[in-house]
Amino acid sequence: MPAFHRVRPVSDTINWSRMSLDELVEFYETEIADEMYRAGMSPATERPSYEWLADHGYSGIAYTLREHHNLTLKQFIVEEVGVDTDKDDETLGYEWEISDEETIERFETYLRDRQRRQNLADSTIRSKRTRLARYAREYEALHGAALLVDRVQDPDTQPEEIKRVLSVFDVFDDELASNDSKAKHHYDVNDWYVWLQNRAIATYNPAATVATSFGGWNTDTEDGETKPALRAEQLREILTACDVQADRLLVVALGAWGLRRGEVAALHVSQFIPNAEPPRIEFDERKNGPSSVQLLYGVDDYLDRVEALDESGWNGYLFPSNAAESGHIAPGTVNNRFERLVDDADVTLRGDRPTPHACRRFWYNAYQDAMQNLQDQVAPVADDQGSSSAAVVVDKYLSEDQARRARRDAMRERLAEVFEVRS
Repeated sequence: MPAFHRVRPVSDTINWSRMSLDELVEFYETEIADEMYRAGMSPATERPSYEWLADHGYSGIAYTLREHHNLTLKQFIVEEVGVDTDKDDETLGYEWEISDEETIERFETYLRDRQRRQNLADSTIRSKRTRLARYAREYEALHGAALLVDRVQDPDTQPEEIKRVLSVFDVFDDELASNDSKAKHHYDVNDWYVWLQNRAIATYNPAATVATSFGGWNTDTEDGETKPALRAEQLREILTACDVQADRLLVVALGAWGLRRGEVAALHVSQFIPNAEPPRIEFDERKNGPSSVQLLYGVDDYLDRVEALDESGWNGYLFPSNAAESGHIAPGTVNNRFERLVDDADVTLRGDRPTPHACRRFWYNAYQDAMQNLQDQVAPVADDQGSSSAAVVVDKYLSEDQARRARRDAMRERLAEVFEVRS
């Protein structure tokens, strides 16, 4: 039986503006702290997010602190209440340098969500944070307070907000050195607004058509890059060109597992846990530290390769090399083999030969497609529940385990559509 917490119906039943700072501290230490205990949180060491406070009817405290006591919510909790988070959390320490706390909270929640669900590297998250901050600061410099969340909640504000957003990108168009940099800024800002829409926070995306207003911007980006991804039909052509088992596994590792070429070259049987649910590959070192990669497709390809190599003297590498001191092929060999396959398949991207990284970008696009298909499937449930967003149904109405399994199944089906091709 799930635990239920008491939720205040509306924040305005509390007369925040009449409370002194001491009374606000007392209210936090009794009412809000008690609510945190019931939610399984630690009031002594945890700082509740703006989103959590709003969900529990306490959103008015942030406005009162800002307007009547010249304090941010974080300053109040840490300096006045005395909560010691004792965390080395880069997000908490980042200075966004804008005044609207709700926008900051939504930025931080978005970045945590993207890192957790898309397994983005710390360096990628830092880059996204920097670009979002630059956008918000420029917006605030041009239009006063950066009320980015508040202004996309009312559809009547859409025409004026689109103009405000365009004016920010007018500045970027003048100041940023390259179209590549401009596109990266637009990609991250647009992705954040889409994230707000998917959670029924925003009613529209004011950045959706920005790129069409500027010539030369390349918006086909993924993970901060502006290079194109392979399409499903192109990957099928490459798979058809695979005459040997090792070639097929190489393409599966790049496209279905989303691995980097260096990770593919050094794959070792000791990293694989094929009987887990879901099966996975363990990495002691990755770009963003130790982690694992789920094998939602391709376990049979892995087992077939192991069976073919499992003989006396095998060193355990899936792509072994007797000539290399490491015992496995080099990343450049992955490039060479992949280039041979795309040449055999006569596949190009914008007239050029695609690199292995185009497979990784395909993986990210496939994940987004799978998540959209999942939301389409639950859309009738969203209608029945009176929700304006199918993403809310996935996140709020399913348990964490149910949502995780639903996402895995959706991605597994998407990958099977592409990779169940044999030469």
